[in-house]
Amino acid sequence: MTDSSIEGIKTVLHPVTDLAAAKKVYATLLGIEPQADSPYYVGFDVAGQHIGLVPAGGPQSLAGPVAYWHVADLDGKLAEVVAAGGTVQEEPHKVGPGRRVATFTDPDGNVLGLLEDE
Repeated sequence: MTDSSIEGIKTVLHPVTDLAAAKKVYATLLGIEPQADSPYYVGFDVAGQHIGLVPAGGPQSLAGPVAYWHVADLDGKLAEVVAAGGTVQEEPHKVGPGRRVATFTDPDGNVLGLLEDE
C-alpha cells in the first residue's frame, strides 16, 4: 500500500424524493438551517460534517446514501482501491471550485465516495 492520506468520512450525500420535506427534517435534526440551498442540492455543515440532500439521486443517480472519504490524493487512492478489487463507478470530476469527487463500488456492490479538495 502507498501513503495517500485519508482524512476520514466528512461528507454524506442522501438522495431524497421531496427536497422541501427532507430539508425540514434535516434542519430539525441538525438544529441549523442549510448553508447551501438550491433546487438541485441542499447542504448542511455541522460538527465537521457535511450532509447533502440530492433530489432524485442527482446526476449520480444515487440509490442510497453515499459516504465520501476525504483524501489528499483522489487519483492515487482510487488507483489503490481499484488494484485491491474496487470498481470505478463515477470517474473523478470537478463538482465545484477546487473540489473533485469519484465513486467506486466494493466487491459487494456498496458505493463509496472519494473527495479531494485541491
